[in-house]
Amino acid sequence: MTEPLHNYAQILDWYRTCGVDAALSDVPRDHYVATAPVKLSFKPMAMQAASNTEPHKESAIGTMPSQSNVSQSAPTPSVLATSSPSLATTFKMPDFTPPVVTAGDHPALNCETLEQLRYAMENATGCDLIKAATHTVFADGNPAADVMLIGEAPGADEDRLGQPFVGQSGQLLDTILATIGIDRSSIYISNIIPWRPPGNRPPTVAEVAYCLPFIQRHIELVQPKILILLGGVAVKTLLNRGDGILKLRGQILEYTTKSGATIAAMPTLHPSYIMRSPSQKALVWKDMLTLKAWSVLNNK
Repeated sequence: MTEPLHNYAQILDWYRTCGVDAALSDVPRDHYVATAPVKLSFKPMAMQAASNTEPHKESAIGTMPSQSNVSQSAPTPSVLATSSPSLATTFKMPDFTPPVVTAGDHPALNCETLEQLRYAMENATGCDLIKAATHTVFADGNPAADVMLIGEAPGADEDRLGQPFVGQSGQLLDTILATIGIDRSSIYISNIIPWRPPGNRPPTVAEVAYCLPFIQRHIELVQPKILILLGGVAVKTLLNRGDGILKLRGQILEYTTKSGATIAAMPTLHPSYIMRSPSQKALVWKDMLTLKAWSVLNNK
């Protein structure tokens, strides 16, 4: 007969084995009992944007630092800088009305604004991931940006804070983008999956299928000029390509929206993959040079 676990260290090790790697609440929760999804306080994105005193949109491309390990044949386009109105003058407080959803409709289908889409996602009930998530991780950055980055799913830090790419992989992403003069105020970031899979496991086919209309509508509402797809899940989900990420990365491809519009899309490696395989950093650097060159050519 197995002896009782008297040692706290043994109990914590058992939790880790089961995939529990973060304390999400001070109160135990029975996930075998049906409960209502977590309801979050709603604050329209326009209110957040209006309070931002930074410029509305400047060029996402800046001066590159010198890199001794970069091939001499790598493109080195000139810097393009533009000025535009402030966020406060561009975004006006809307009269928010929740989206109308009829029986059988996916909650994303009738969303006409980002505020409605976030409301629909925070109040969704059709995915089991919602039951264990602390927050719905919607987006971060400038919704008027030309560049939209899309990852796979939130991790523990993202779930705790309610923002995408704020953990170790997010810090690495910020460093990668900074090499070509990009920061979060000049891009927009989201994920295929807005709720953290337990234990950071890969999302299931059913979970991806339910979340797909959310990110499709998200892209249509933001209308970026280029999508940067971080990792294989984002590439396979949005581009419907069976090729591996190492084969597709760095290429300027096309994403077609539900309405038939086409948007440039560039796959690249996910920061978490780079953390596991640091020898692949050079590939991401080449991809950033491609993004820089593309941005200069398409912002003249």
